[in-house]
Amino acid sequence: MASCTSLPRSGPDHKDVDRDAAVKVTTKERRVGIDYALIDLSKNVLSYFTAPQPTSFKGFGGGRGGAPEIPLGYGDVVQVAIFEAQSGGLFIPSDAGSRPGNYISLPEQTIDRNGTITIPYAGRVPAAGRLKETVEQDVEDRLASRAIEPQVVITTTTNRSSQVAVLGDVNNPQRVQISPAGERVLDVISAAGGLTTNNIETNVTLQRRGKTATVAYTTLLKNPAENIYVAPDDTISIDHERRTYLALGAAGVSGRFDFEESDLTLGEAIAKAGGLRDDRADPAQVLLYRLVPRKTVAAMHVDATRFTGEMVPVIIRANMRDPATLFAVQQFKMEDKDIIYISNSDSVELVKFLDIVNSVSSTVSGVADDTRDTRNAVQDLGN
Repeated sequence: MASCTSLPRSGPDHKDVDRDAAVKVTTKERRVGIDYALIDLSKNVLSYFTAPQPTSFKGFGGGRGGAPEIPLGYGDVVQVAIFEAQSGGLFIPSDAGSRPGNYISLPEQTIDRNGTITIPYAGRVPAAGRLKETVEQDVEDRLASRAIEPQVVITTTTNRSSQVAVLGDVNNPQRVQISPAGERVLDVISAAGGLTTNNIETNVTLQRRGKTATVAYTTLLKNPAENIYVAPDDTISIDHERRTYLALGAAGVSGRFDFEESDLTLGEAIAKAGGLRDDRADPAQVLLYRLVPRKTVAAMHVDATRFTGEMVPVIIRANMRDPATLFAVQQFKMEDKDIIYISNSDSVELVKFLDIVNSVSSTVSGVADDTRDTRNAVQDLGN
């Protein structure tokens, strides 16, 4: 009996932990105290969870029509040619027979940090941030009173401002030059050598003039409207984000699972975890834990006044006994870090209790049988 005073276990008993603690910080009834909303999965609720809520590149513009015009920028090197209608004007001498045409080409110059270029008799002309046609017209207007019907042509010889930075999980991170024809997001990603990761779990983040948006790479492939034209000084970051969820309780297999696809539904997530265990699971108590934006909770006509912060802890309860629920879980979209908990059936606890009773009864019965067998053996020896 002495050997039975200590049953095998893999670690310290919870009673020992509680007894030996130098300081105890406990809560009433040992509850965490986090408020949450319990919402049954229904037709009305489903519409709020049938699609993820990603940001979009459409707000940047540049999705439709032709490529946007690219303005001149700081550091660009330009060459200015000035034409006059006839010789004898401001730039073309009267004796111009040996010249190839009635124009002069000014030396190449760089748009300085003030954003200007210098034109003789026109002064310092603003150029950075303006289209070439606008700068040409400005120079012509400044020379109109001195030159003979001047016309100005500006050529960009070195473009240093119209570039896009492509960073992150690409084969060749670099600054990509934008051509006059225009480049879209996928064009500059390709110019940087393409992705180094699985495109299913890859996000593309665009930063432009203080505004940021993130779109899944697969969305760019499927939705041409998201593949917008890039603009000078854009920054595009490619990031591989491993999306996972937890399956706990009476699932076929408990653990952490990867999405491994762009759109994973609740039904598919349950199937990846081995489904519901027939011997344990309560099909009416399939629970999904998620933090949901307050505005979404309010839109479902749920009282959100008891919650603080922009995200509300929500438990979605699916009743898999209802045949229609199988259609619903195939439309319900999973999100990163979701938790699926499949509750045990009430009968499981009863079965556990009966197993213990049966085990004790069997042990007692076995001891009695052993005693009787021993007594009979002793009697046989005596005879």
